Amino acid sequence: MNRMTTNNDEVIRSVQNWVESFVVDLNLCPFAKSVLADSRVRFTVAGAATEEQLLTALQVELELLSRDPSIETTLLIHPGVLQDYYDYNQFLDSADQLLLQLKLEGIYQVASFHPDYQFGGTAPDDVENYTNRSPYPVLHLIREASLERALAEFPDADQIPSRNIALMKSLGQDRLAILTRVFSGDEESK
Repeated sequence: MNRMTTNNDEVIRSVQNWVESFVVDLNLCPFAKSVLADSRVRFTVAGAATEEQLLTALQVELELLSRDPSIETTLLIHPGVLQDYYDYNQFLDSADQLLLQLKLEGIYQVASFHPDYQFGGTAPDDVENYTNRSPYPVLHLIREASLERALAEFPDADQIPSRNIALMKSLGQDRLAILTRVFSGDEESK
């Protein structure tokens, strides 16, 4: 799952497939379908090999979002850095600091997805972790105003996390492990 690749198109296809076939089809994020259908999601690969380079790529993407309102959200995929989940998790503090430094806190937020994602207080193999497991490490840049509008329009938005956990439990560890391998390209769809 954490394999390195230099083919950006392959990386993007893998993440797009995950978003379409996992996030949207399973309705993990009820707001994703319309934005994806309207082609307002930017999928891009950062060629970063260091955390500093990734911070620079993150800043470039934030500046692009600020200039281009036609892009609703960006998935900044970074297969060359922060493969270790604990390093990735620590990096999120740097991402938040960058938002503060750029005076973009409250305008954007960074959501986190990683092949080895683990919520605090869970075991690595707990099924709820799969709600945030992506084929590659991803920083998801979200417009706060759009998120607030979507949450206000969605009935029982506060129930989304518990609904997603129940769905992951119903799918089960074995099925989720197979899906993960398929999205990462380690196994062909059956």
